[in-house]
Amino acid sequence: MFGKKTNKPQGRIDSLIGVGTSLEGDVTFTGGLRVDGEIKGNVRGTDGQPATLVISEHARIEGEISVSHLVINGTVIGPVHSSDFLELQARARVTGDVEYSTIEMHLGAVVQGRLVHQGLPAKAVELKLAASN
Repeated sequence: MFGKKTNKPQGRIDSLIGVGTSLEGDVTFTGGLRVDGEIKGNVRGTDGQPATLVISEHARIEGEISVSHLVINGTVIGPVHSSDFLELQARARVTGDVEYSTIEMHLGAVVQGRLVHQGLPAKAVELKLAASN
């Protein structure tokens, strides 16, 4: 009743890249992906599909990330684009610009780059204006 309302993703994790696993190349996925290992390449959610990426404290990604929901607690070297929700947990280390719509940043998280807020998509703004007439 009096609890704090959050926009945290409630999706399930469909795939796991485990500790000790290294991938070279781009990764595209739908649903949920948890990374505990290392990826050298871009990580993207499939266009138009909701995608949740969880980067654990043991993980490292070198490349561009573009997903709707993103939780970072590890190391990212490259630009980050989160179209819906971004959570930077205490051990997050991001080197690169970060674009987000909604952000939650915990004490201890570090971003070496710009934080850029992306407003509502143009269609959402148009719908609100049309509805107000």
